Amino acid sequence: MSSYHIEGATGVWEIVVGLEVHAQVISHAKLFSGASAEYGGEPNTHVSLIDAGFPGMLPVINAECVAQAVRTGLGLNAQIHLMSRFDRKNYFYADLPQGYQISQFAHPIVGEGQVEIELADGSVRHIGVTRLHLEQDAGKSMHDQDPTRSFIDLNRAGVALMEIVSEPDIRSPEEAGAYLRKLRQILRYLGTCDGNMEEGSMRADVNVSVRKAGEEYRTRCEIKNVNSIRYVMQSIEVEAQRQVEIWEAGGTVDQETRLFDHVRSETRSLRSKEDAHDYRYFPDPDLLPLLIERDWVEGLRAALPELPEAKRERLEKTYGISRYESGVLTVEQGIADFFETVAKGSDSRLAVTWMLGDFFAALNRTGATIETSPVKAEGLMELLALITDSTINGKIAKEVLEDMFETGDSASVIVERKGLRQVTDTGAIEAEIRGILQAHADKLAEYKSGKDKLFGFFVGQTMKAMKGKANPAMVNELLQKLLAE
Repeated sequence: MSSYHIEGATGVWEIVVGLEVHAQVISHAKLFSGASAEYGGEPNTHVSLIDAGFPGMLPVINAECVAQAVRTGLGLNAQIHLMSRFDRKNYFYADLPQGYQISQFAHPIVGEGQVEIELADGSVRHIGVTRLHLEQDAGKSMHDQDPTRSFIDLNRAGVALMEIVSEPDIRSPEEAGAYLRKLRQILRYLGTCDGNMEEGSMRADVNVSVRKAGEEYRTRCEIKNVNSIRYVMQSIEVEAQRQVEIWEAGGTVDQETRLFDHVRSETRSLRSKEDAHDYRYFPDPDLLPLLIERDWVEGLRAALPELPEAKRERLEKTYGISRYESGVLTVEQGIADFFETVAKGSDSRLAVTWMLGDFFAALNRTGATIETSPVKAEGLMELLALITDSTINGKIAKEVLEDMFETGDSASVIVERKGLRQVTDTGAIEAEIRGILQAHADKLAEYKSGKDKLFGFFVGQTMKAMKGKANPAMVNELLQKLLAE
């Protein structure tokens, strides 16, 4: 467990954090209408009569959204409720045309689960999940289109959201970041949410309170709609410090909703925090209770993809990689698939070394992702094969990989075009070494008098003379033989 505390004037304070993550469901249509759920588009072009709140329009549940929620619950090792119910959450806002949001209050589709997180020091914690429920998203208010008026875009109105509520188990900004990264990873592996926080398809409400060790929970504040993991972590630090200062000054923290300003690094009051009764929840009269069958749930479970933890363990066992290496290689499913393709067709140790080293460095340098990389798994596999069969050495391979990223050509084409084939002719290498020893007779005399470190000098001179194309193992072997003469 991370030991994050705030040192106050009256002693040490512990933070208590719970997260409510809103994850947009991947589906073609919205939760209760056939309108497109695709991101973007001209304002108000993905809107049905239901989304716009026209009278008499009846919602019809999207079965794929239900399946996505169940898949997510299974991925979180959570209880799946065979009976759940939709309720109306009543509040007025300009981008909520119906005057209420259809959500799940008393009977969510998914109950208690957990997320396993790994911290920087290697320790593992389990963060409880209280529930997951389905609900509609609201529209979007746009305040930058006109100097005096605000506009409403309803493209997002009615899009299916999963609200994933954690237990107040998080005790540091690091744990909050680890939880969100792991949750995002699971959702992306499952294909239930793309986790794109920049586009708003995953965002978090952050509940923060502080207490002295051993105390009951104190009043919490909710920081609304934080759309990056870094800002979630920063907002926790800022808000916890604010609350400590209030308590230590003899004041009282009010339960309220706040906004995080990352520019000023502060939270600001938005409104007093609503309780459930303020929303006047009641069962939606237009929707029957949602009943699903156990066999259907088990069918979804059987079709789940391999999840991150299971994949890590399998890769470690199959390819003999370390815990750290498996963590990096399974961050994204695409990276894990890429690695397995390369590792199956070449030496797995070589595959790990090159992917975590030069290949990832090239992705970062060019701004490419594993999906947009000009070098595909088969291309890297071909490059490693040229190293293995001594066509090129490791140093030349780095040059070839760089060229592959720039031109998109295959490794073998580049090797032939640039004449980079490794020299394995022992006669040619030996002749070069004899010439170097003769040219550096003074260094040879020093070596023979006991300066063993000069061996590296002779290796370097040989490789330089042969433009890096000599087989390093042969150079070492022949050099040792000739120096012993």
